[in-house]
Order: sequence, then C-alpha cells, then structure tokens
Amino acid sequence: MNNKASTRPPVLSARNVQKSFVGGDGTRLDILLGIDLDVGSGERIAITGASGTGKSTLLHILGSLDRPSSGQILVDSKAVSELSEDELAEMRNHYVGFVFQFHHLLREFTALENVMMPALIAGVAQSEARDRSRELLEEVGVIGRESHKPRQLSGGEQQRVAVARALVNQPLVLLADEPSGNLDTQTSQRLHDLIFKLRAGRELSMVVVTHNLDLARRADRVLVLQEGRLEPAAKE
Repeated sequence: MNNKASTRPPVLSARNVQKSFVGGDGTRLDILLGIDLDVGSGERIAITGASGTGKSTLLHILGSLDRPSSGQILVDSKAVSELSEDELAEMRNHYVGFVFQFHHLLREFTALENVMMPALIAGVAQSEARDRSRELLEEVGVIGRESHKPRQLSGGEQQRVAVARALVNQPLVLLADEPSGNLDTQTSQRLHDLIFKLRAGRELSMVVVTHNLDLARRADRVLVLQEGRLEPAAKE
C-alpha cells in the first residue's frame, strides 16, 4: 500500500464487532469477540485461520450480507446500521464486490449477461453495462466465451467471470472468500495472479479469506482469526 493511500479515511471499518449464535437448546456460541479492523484505500488484507473460526462469518458481516450481534460496520465512513434495507442493497451493489469459493453464476444466463447483471441493477444503461462487461471479460481472459453459459465453462473460467462480475460496478473494496478453494494448484495460481493484476490498475481495496499461504503472502497485511479475535500473523 502506498503512503498516499494510507492517509485517506478507511474504505471499510469494523468497530467492536461481535457475533453470537443461539442453538436450539438455548446454548450461546460466541464466534466473533470484538473485532476492530480498518481497511485502507488500496490496501490488501488476507485473513487466515483454522476452519470453523468464523472467517466467512466475518467477511459476510464486513460486506453487510449478515449483521453483527453488536458493534458497527462503516463503508466509506457511512454506518451500515443507519441504512434502510433498500439503501443497504444499493451500498453493497455500488461499493462492495464479492467473490466466493463457488462462483454463484446464474446458470441460465451467459457469461456476459452474468457480468452485466449488477450494473443493470445499479441503473447503468444497457449499452454501457455491456461495454463495461466485455472489457472486463477481455481483461480476465474470457474473451470469446461471452455467449457461453456457466456449464460450458471450466472451473477457472467460471471464477474469472465471477471476478469480472464483482468489479463491474467499480467497487471500493473486493471481498473474496476462498476464491480458489475449488480449483487445482495451477489454476489457483493463475487466478491469484489475475486478482492482483486487476487490483494493481485500480484504487481497489481487498480483503481475502484464505487457507492458501501463497495468496496470503501477497497481501500488505496478514491477520489470523482465532478464538474470536483478529491478530497480526506471526512473522515468518
């Protein structure tokens, strides 16, 4: 992260975020115990930790797909808790891009249509949405496959389309949950290279949840989630 970017307000912040679940027998399970996090403009953060520690839960809360039991999320200095459901949906669509372990492409739509969808929902004119989407598909290396449906694409191509879809509305921050978790080693490496290449040409912040140490090492900061708390990773 460059020094210029670090002087700007965080694009995404968590303030004392806690999350608990209550089981059918009334037992409370505490997952997150007071998470504080600032994501700077253009900063790349990797979150690691053992399975079941709440990494995906934290990412979903950061992206406002889930709500904390207590605490506050701020996106571009705006408190998420103060937004209506419609405002929340608009904020997610404009400010946050998501990439998941499974691509979640709409199977009845083509690659181009899948990428266009968030832009159309945001009110972008169809011609502009199409142009943006084609440019992104070319950038991620899926040009010539625009008319193919997800079942006609390889796993790596599906994830590349998912990355393009996440970026079509030019978000402030990209949240990625094990983006290469379903891919083989070689395809994973190509996807990692692509994500960081795309980020380099944009003022794009990233938070990546991963078990992949190669991917984590490429981040500006590596944090470990353990026992409900987020701590800096030990230096290698």
